[in-house]
Amino acid sequence: MSLLSLLLQVDSAAQVAAAATPPQPEKISLLGLLMEGGVLMIPLLLCSIILVYVFVERLMVIRKASKLDPMFMARIREQVTTGNLQGAKSLSKGVDNPTARMIERGLNRIGKPIDHIEKSMESVGKLEVYKMEKNITILSTLAGIAPMFGFLGTIAGMIILFFNVQHQGFELNAIAGGIYTKMVTSAVGLIIGLLAYVAHNYLNAQINKNVNKMEAASVEFLDILQEPAR
Repeated sequence: MSLLSLLLQVDSAAQVAAAATPPQPEKISLLGLLMEGGVLMIPLLLCSIILVYVFVERLMVIRKASKLDPMFMARIREQVTTGNLQGAKSLSKGVDNPTARMIERGLNRIGKPIDHIEKSMESVGKLEVYKMEKNITILSTLAGIAPMFGFLGTIAGMIILFFNVQHQGFELNAIAGGIYTKMVTSAVGLIIGLLAYVAHNYLNAQINKNVNKMEAASVEFLDILQEPAR
């Protein structure tokens, strides 16, 4: 048997084996699926980036604001009751925390009517809460507009679908593109909106915890100031 005949037999066997092998089902990656959403995926991508950035940045600020030595108010009480106001001021000034800044304002107002001290501390407290709530409304905005982009994608998908049917006939390949655009943009928009809603509520809950701590510290400080008069 010649070498040429042998090569022809091997090639024929390979062709038979290839024909007998069932075709592998086509697979699509997550990125490829998202690309099917079309141009409306660009604003949805921007929404997702803004969502992650605002949530992480605000979470870091709020967690930093919640860190306070549990013995802070006990030390303030000790300094005030012993008459060492300068030591109490130094203690509060050395702590980078909303509660400490509020107590520092109260210490600087000692000697004035108790109502004046309370209002001064309340003003500082409101300012600190505003700092924690900064940009939180962006998340609530994203929770509203992301599903709207998804709905807009649904409309765009239906337009593509009917356009393809009109020009290519009612075939699966003709309507698949419009259905992909419709479903992908709707799903992504709803997911981003849901995540933004959850993130907004979670951060608000953490802020409320800090506000409660600040209010408790304010009440305790005012109680300390009135102790000598009892």
